[in-house]
Amino acid sequence: MSTTVVRARPKDLRARAGAVASLKAASASLHQDPHALSGPGENRLQLAIGREVRACRRRHGMTATELAGAANISISMMSKIENGVISASLATLQALSQALGVPLTTLLRRFEHEQDAAFVKAGDGVAVERRGTRAGHHYNLLGYIRPDASTLGIEPYLITLTRESDTFPLFQHPGMEFLYMLEGEITYRHGSTLYRLAPGDSLFFDADSPHGPDQLTKLPARFLSVISYRQEAAER
Repeated sequence: MSTTVVRARPKDLRARAGAVASLKAASASLHQDPHALSGPGENRLQLAIGREVRACRRRHGMTATELAGAANISISMMSKIENGVISASLATLQALSQALGVPLTTLLRRFEHEQDAAFVKAGDGVAVERRGTRAGHHYNLLGYIRPDASTLGIEPYLITLTRESDTFPLFQHPGMEFLYMLEGEITYRHGSTLYRLAPGDSLFFDADSPHGPDQLTKLPARFLSVISYRQEAAER
């Protein structure tokens, strides 16, 4: 099958700015220091995270001691998290999510208190290692959208590519994905089609087809990636 090269049309970032304000997230998961929060909202978040950690652990047939060991935290800390006694740091939540084999956002989905917006200062995103990533490929989670009545999950990332790699990772996962190019130039593959992306260009596609950077033309390259999926599909 021949490979088609398509020039993606530039999009107006301002036209999409309104969508950011509609994000309803567990905002405590995006703050650099969640221990600074106080009041009833914090307690509800702690309890929601604790219930979800316990539920995920039991679904995996793990004891609290086993999960604590896999996440490299003490059994005392494990008990306090599951009982909603303390606010776990982002690093601890990420360790738990990796030990459980679930997205970080899964641990936050039981939190029902809605916020008007999720604000993340530059550099405060959560560093995430996606399967198949290479050296020089950096992913930062910028926010969280808890599943609503339609069980829809959303994950926004800032992706930075800083140097060439011998092989480029191809990803394939349920849901839809939206890319918006901020800096540099790359050729991005979706299935058998290649798209040349420069600042201002965007790409929206079905993420169930193999996709990923194919050529890095101008580095460093930075782009936003917003992934949406049904929660049940992500847990299979």
